[in-house]
Amino acid sequence: MTDEPVKGPASYFPSIEKKYGRPIAEWQDLVRGKLPARHMDLVAMLKDEHGMGHGHANAIVAHTLVAEKG
Repeated sequence: MTDEPVKGPASYFPSIEKKYGRPIAEWQDLVRGKLPARHMDLVAMLKDEHGMGHGHANAIVAHTLVAEKG
């Protein structure tokens, strides 16, 4: 077992939960509820409707879309 740091979009998750006060699963459910939609449309939804910063919104959308494909 290694203690390597989390990389990629998931590395933002602790700060997203702290800043916006909701668990990542809730944000992912919001994104899934808008599918099918384009990546940047989903990012814009999180930014416009929930006041999320671009990097945080992009991380949630990217991670969610990869999970949906896999």
